[in-house]
Amino acid sequence: MSPVTDRAEIAELVARLAWALDERRFDDLRTVYAPDARTSSPRGTLAGLDEIVEVLRRTSPEEELTQHLNSDVVIDLDGDRAEIGAHQLVYFYRAGAAPHRRAGVRTRYTAVRTPAGWRLAQADISPLWQHTA
Repeated sequence: MSPVTDRAEIAELVARLAWALDERRFDDLRTVYAPDARTSSPRGTLAGLDEIVEVLRRTSPEEELTQHLNSDVVIDLDGDRAEIGAHQLVYFYRAGAAPHRRAGVRTRYTAVRTPAGWRLAQADISPLWQHTA
């Protein structure tokens, strides 16, 4: 693969993560994360794809929806590994209502090339600020 193709696939991986979270399609995370992925966020440290999917499903209230907007995605390629940094603006809202909370988040990921394509092996999610309406 070319570096341009790799960067496009990795950037799409970051976008797919946001879409899966926003649309509550938690099983789609299996096409984003590697089987042995680790995440660190305010939800805690999670190890393995099954734990990541189960905890996100369990701790995402039905009535609270999200919209994740990614920006400033920077990808540093090193063969079959990549380090990714991005900023997110996350809106929290209820169906039909204006957002009641928003947060600025810094994300850092490590992606690896697998036989199934690029997957996130590590995710570190760090809230920077929060505003409640």
